[in-house]
Amino acid sequence: MRRRNRAGMWMVLPLTIFTLIFVAAPLLYMVFLSFASQSSSGFGVEWKFTLENYKRILDPVYRNTFYGSLRLAFSTTALNILLGYPFGYFMAKLSAKKKKAAVLFLMLPFWLNSLIRLYGWIILLQKKGLVNEVLLRLHLIDKPLKILYSYPAILIGMVYVLLPFMALSVYSSAEKLDWSLAEAARDLGAGRCYAFFTIIFPLTLPGLFSGIILTFIPSMGLFFIADILGGNKIVLVGSLIQEQMTRGNNWPFAAALAMVLLVVTSLLLGLYKKLTNSDVLEGIG
Repeated sequence: MRRRNRAGMWMVLPLTIFTLIFVAAPLLYMVFLSFASQSSSGFGVEWKFTLENYKRILDPVYRNTFYGSLRLAFSTTALNILLGYPFGYFMAKLSAKKKKAAVLFLMLPFWLNSLIRLYGWIILLQKKGLVNEVLLRLHLIDKPLKILYSYPAILIGMVYVLLPFMALSVYSSAEKLDWSLAEAARDLGAGRCYAFFTIIFPLTLPGLFSGIILTFIPSMGLFFIADILGGNKIVLVGSLIQEQMTRGNNWPFAAALAMVLLVVTSLLLGLYKKLTNSDVLEGIG
């Protein structure tokens, strides 16, 4: 028994060391850095305890940046639910051969660099792009729309990049369903919609919650999408952190912003863990 315990300890030791060096240590450094202050010379850090970095976040400019990021995250998540849930659900009902084709269809964009894909959207969304050309030919608009470098363009880019995560999360949950339960409900007189919302939907909630987490959290930090498709007109929290580190040389304030973002993420993960609890799901069902 002791030999087994020692063997287990030696197997866990490399992972523990890796976690301490590359996860715990940088996180602790960021915590301490967020309570430091920028050097009076404009470069470096003065290790004096201060709450000014967190107080500064409450300024209207930075507070509005968080509000804007949250608004974009909620909008992206809502659209991904509307598009990704039906896609993942119906994909789970396909035959084995068609499932493989659908999964391949979802994974194909990941074979290309995300920047190349976003620049492709620039070609589509510009005034002389394919989208405006189609709308003009269908006589739905009289003049080209200014879609590029706007909020809708950023939203399109966010949905495009994060939609596969939602669809695959729902698919992985729906694929494990016992479809005989819905058939039994139909045999007992339940309508198609009633059987879906009382049996199928509650059973796919874990996958839906996973997709929400995988969509909501990244959408607050994918600043390169806002930079490319938004033309720096909409500043996200990630963009603000990058600007403070590169242009402002204010690493303590950037660390404070990152800590607030980390707290928001942790709260969402805690909510996800609570909602995916079996007792909660049973109550919903």
